[in-house]
Amino acid sequence: MFSFLQRLGRSLMLPVAVLPAAAIIAGIGNALTAIGILPTVATFFTTAGTTILDQLGILFAIGVALGMAKKNDGAVALAATVGFFLTTVVLSPEKLAPLLGVKQSHVDAAFEQMNNSNVLIGLFVGLIAAYTYNKFSQTELPAALSFFSGKRLVPILTAFFSIILAVIMLFVWPLIYAAIVTFGTWIIDLGPIGAFLYGFFNRLLIPTGLHHALNAVFWFDLAGINDIAKFQTGDGAVKGETGRYMAGFFPVMMFGVPAAALAMYHTAETKQKKRVYGLMLAGAISAFFVGVTEPIEFAFMFVAPILFVIHAFLTGLSLFIAALFHWTAGFAFSAGLIDFVLSLINPVANYPYMLLVQGLVFFVIYYVVFRMAIKFLKLNTPGRGDNLLPDPTSEEASTGETASSEDGLTQTTNKYSKSATQILEGLGGKDNIMSLTNCATRLRMELHDNSIVDETKIKSAGAVGVTHSGKHNTQVIIGTQVQQVADEIENQMESVK
Repeated sequence: MFSFLQRLGRSLMLPVAVLPAAAIIAGIGNALTAIGILPTVATFFTTAGTTILDQLGILFAIGVALGMAKKNDGAVALAATVGFFLTTVVLSPEKLAPLLGVKQSHVDAAFEQMNNSNVLIGLFVGLIAAYTYNKFSQTELPAALSFFSGKRLVPILTAFFSIILAVIMLFVWPLIYAAIVTFGTWIIDLGPIGAFLYGFFNRLLIPTGLHHALNAVFWFDLAGINDIAKFQTGDGAVKGETGRYMAGFFPVMMFGVPAAALAMYHTAETKQKKRVYGLMLAGAISAFFVGVTEPIEFAFMFVAPILFVIHAFLTGLSLFIAALFHWTAGFAFSAGLIDFVLSLINPVANYPYMLLVQGLVFFVIYYVVFRMAIKFLKLNTPGRGDNLLPDPTSEEASTGETASSEDGLTQTTNKYSKSATQILEGLGGKDNIMSLTNCATRLRMELHDNSIVDETKIKSAGAVGVTHSGKHNTQVIIGTQVQQVADEIENQMESVK
């Protein structure tokens, strides 16, 4: 179950990665509106950006299907599309009314949410499509039906399974919808305290990857909160409240996490400072500009868990303060500088500049608290105690260069080749890997045997950290270049005969 939830959390990152496009396009429209020029062009861009946000349900269905399937195959994406539209259209009020023999106005209001933005149905259908692909994509039918064998069978069976889902949802959906609305209302009624609880648990769940599932409740339309879409489109937004579950992350990601990185650099042993500097600088830049904090967080969450609890508390405190004073800003990807700049031209934002002031205060708090905790508690953060970083290896491979493998095969290498080779060796080689995927910053593997993983070799390749779950699941924290590393590892695995 834990492994399943981790994979699901990773799968959610694929549709989320589309949101920056929506933010930028809508941001152009907001900028033109704010300046007061080209109103037709402004409306066009705003409509184009919000259109993406209106399709989140189908995007999540496809993203989850691709993420949970054994292979990123177009057949599973097609199956998810078929299943999603079948379910949502059949359960829409206009289709249900004649089926139930009632007027459309008498259909339960819950079914009004059966549209392209229904993320929860997207999750269900995505899981169904992935299961169908994994189970039946290599099924051979009798000769008379052989045309429908294999991958062609996946969309067909997904359609039938989605009919079953639609029948179940006909009775269950009103109850699910009521429960979700109750949960969302409870959090909203807690006001700033609710924002604190969300921020605190958001960080605590980072090691498990389950924070993505928690985020879906507050950022999308699962509980009626729908913070991202409301902030970006203005539809249903309340100034000073919409963005409450995003705003407090800006002071933490743009200022707090870089300050923590600076504190860890300053407290590293003298001989280790140069090595720690490179690690912390890259992570701090990533956090400040794009809001990706995992390279820094994974550098201390396991070696100094007390720091991670402090970090989670400060994150909750930041969301509490921003919500208390009604300072709001929003993002489409994460709380970095790029999304903050786009927030400045969004009319829904409320005193966003105050988040910069709050950020400067949090920079001081993070630096002082982290430095004092590391010193007085003698914590083994990077470059201290037994957590010494290995000597940096020289970069021998370059783009376009060729190298000969031991079996005589000639391989084209790039700047990620050496790191990928070391990581692959550290994982026990190709034969130890059952599956390999990645999220925004981590490689996620299902291995035959976790015990033969060489963490030292993996970290010497530039990885920030390695985590294990059970006997078979391993994650390697790489950073924002994880996709290139994953692709190179897959290339090397395919080239080894």
